[in-house]
Amino acid sequence: MWCFKMKKHPKNLDTFQNLQEKNLSFEQVFERIVTFMKLNPIGKFRLMVGTDSQVHRTHTIFITGIVIQNEGKGVWACIRKIVIPRKMTALHERISLELSLTEEIVSMFTEERKSKLIEVVLPYLYQGATFTMEGHIDIGAGKRNKTSEFVKEMVMRIESMGIEPKIKPNAFVASSYANRYTK
Repeated sequence: MWCFKMKKHPKNLDTFQNLQEKNLSFEQVFERIVTFMKLNPIGKFRLMVGTDSQVHRTHTIFITGIVIQNEGKGVWACIRKIVIPRKMTALHERISLELSLTEEIVSMFTEERKSKLIEVVLPYLYQGATFTMEGHIDIGAGKRNKTSEFVKEMVMRIESMGIEPKIKPNAFVASSYANRYTK
């Protein structure tokens, strides 16, 4: 668990929210994901986690998004917001903390929890049901991208957790969904 001096209530390290609900525990988030998957278990499910940050005048905001997508049939998503009470201008430090926050959430999906998600689709595998888990990293490999020098390091960190890494332009949970809440 990260220990930061928080500007707001310290429980925001442990709570998630979306447009419909606030102050969700991770257990509640997990139950929402299971419920979403059970609505249409013959689906192509992608569980994606990614973090983005935004430096402000006196603080830096980190938003981690959790998205469960049933390809072509909808999504359920939520975020966790963390405010660091300083301006974090060092790019490597910020990217590394973004990934650490993503890794923290990914680690909450224990083997037991992942098994529960797989159990939802398992009876429907021969009907095309699938489940994958991805770590979305807000970096790009293009030569003109300031974060390209960190790609190998960050991709290896996500791979070491046993999930599929995605970088820009395919890292939309970090670069698009989470990004909209960092402003």
